[in-house]
Amino acid sequence: MKQFVLALDLKNDPHLIAQYEAHHRAVWPEILESIKASGILACNIYRIENRLTMILETTETFSFEEKAIADAQNPIVQEWETLMWTYQQAIPSAKPGQKWVAMKQIFSL
Repeated sequence: MKQFVLALDLKNDPHLIAQYEAHHRAVWPEILESIKASGILACNIYRIENRLTMILETTETFSFEEKAIADAQNPIVQEWETLMWTYQQAIPSAKPGQKWVAMKQIFSL
């Protein structure tokens, strides 16, 4: 199993943050299917203020590139991503067009 930790910001608006959290209490079934089909075994998102951290546990064969290709071909995933981007904003170090940014592990016990 592989693990990835990623970061993303939300727009710093309490109303938008509340809406974002509401969407994540009722994630569309097609999105959950797409996540599982890509090889993601567990996905947890944490928030402090407007900063999000996502922890993914995946199969050994999981690939962000393959997931991106599958997502681009799935209109429901594209609709979800467009909706989520109304609440999200890239962290300052993100590359143009990049949403979630991989975090560097600096300690493990």
